Amino acid sequence: MFSKNTYVERRKKLAQIVGKGVILLPGNTESPCNYPANAYAPFRQDSTFLYYFGLQEAGLVGIIDTESGEEWLLGDDVDVEDIVWYGSVPVISDLADSVGVKNHAPYAKVKDIIDEALKTNRKVHFLPPYRHETMITIMDLLNIHPYKQKEEASLQLIKAVVKMRSNKTAEEIEELERAAVIGYEMHTKAMRLVRPGRTEKYIAGMIDSVPLSLGSKVSFATIFSQHGEILHGAPSMKELEDGRLVLCDCGGETINNYCSDHTRTIPVNGKFSTQQKEIYDIVADCHDLALQIAKPGVKYFDVHLDVCRLMTERLKALGLMKGDVDEAVAEGAHALFLPHGLGHMMGMDVHDMEGLGQIHVGFDEETRPRLDQFGTNCLRMGRRLEEGFVITDEPGIYFIPDLINDWRSKGHCKDFINYEAIEKYMDFGGIRIEDDILITADGCRFLGEKRIPYLTADVERYMAENAE
Repeated sequence: MFSKNTYVERRKKLAQIVGKGVILLPGNTESPCNYPANAYAPFRQDSTFLYYFGLQEAGLVGIIDTESGEEWLLGDDVDVEDIVWYGSVPVISDLADSVGVKNHAPYAKVKDIIDEALKTNRKVHFLPPYRHETMITIMDLLNIHPYKQKEEASLQLIKAVVKMRSNKTAEEIEELERAAVIGYEMHTKAMRLVRPGRTEKYIAGMIDSVPLSLGSKVSFATIFSQHGEILHGAPSMKELEDGRLVLCDCGGETINNYCSDHTRTIPVNGKFSTQQKEIYDIVADCHDLALQIAKPGVKYFDVHLDVCRLMTERLKALGLMKGDVDEAVAEGAHALFLPHGLGHMMGMDVHDMEGLGQIHVGFDEETRPRLDQFGTNCLRMGRRLEEGFVITDEPGIYFIPDLINDWRSKGHCKDFINYEAIEKYMDFGGIRIEDDILITADGCRFLGEKRIPYLTADVERYMAENAE
């Protein structure tokens, strides 16, 4: 938790931006794994509730009256039987006081407050729910069917939350720096452990132990696979093979639930082959290009396109692409190799605020993704950068056999892609390099006090000197 005043000021500002009506912010409840008493652990609070109310306890609801300024924290105190199993926890009155909320009551009071607002035809603002228990709560309170709640959610509240959470404050940046430290420890552990014969599952499990011991949890399910061409490849029981690459995309959350997200691609035997190094160096240079040009006022969509042009030029030099570079990028030919965007927002969610609608988080009236073009339709971030934004820089090159065969059979982008040359790369896999960067007053910088090795020579040296 941050200071009480942090949450008081955040709620005050939110009420001012929204202006009219009542804001309903449900926290999360425990989520059963396979029966009610066996919940997924650790408990993860809703990020927006956490941002404005700062409380980790399950079963809470926050309400803000934007006009009167009245605030409520609603929830039920635990009983003696709960205390026997889980220990004593603060009562609702103490929780409310800890974050500067004057009014508190049992959970049942939620309906009374919302009913009173509806009787006087006041707008009740809520965000798009992503958990079914929250959907049921909204249906009970507002009589809106879960299938319609996404479209009925308050655009005014969505935009207000995005506006506030996008620009990170100094205390948030400190938390994100701590998350980056966890990310460093996760990835360097992977580099120390990778060797032929060990299974993907074993190393992924060892990676996941790091945030559990240093922070809260993994910020998303760890991606660790020799099939790097599968963008979200889950670790399997397969043994690592000499001569292959393994892609590791993982991150951790701090105790206060701020996230890290890094990706490295590692040679299983500790040495990149000539073919692997040629492709890897292109990705590394694209990664560094983004660092050079990302700054306030620049559209991240333009940074993405600059990276795509560099990638196309370099793939053309290797004989894998051909034709005019600008025309190739305009036609989306590069998306055969890079079918995703350059990055996304980072913060309390690893894809920060994505549940509010990516079109509102990563784009604005000036920038909209091309939904009719493969690759561009997957961009998560294109808006003009501002000081305090934290985003990922994650170019990649992937050789996806099914996608290559599909495009080739249709003759898609045949003027820009050398399909015959690609035959030698069909079992290559994929490479991605990803770091979290902070947009500063005049540019950008890495988060984290230590840099996870990513240049080929540095990766090889670290693996050789630190093998376990």
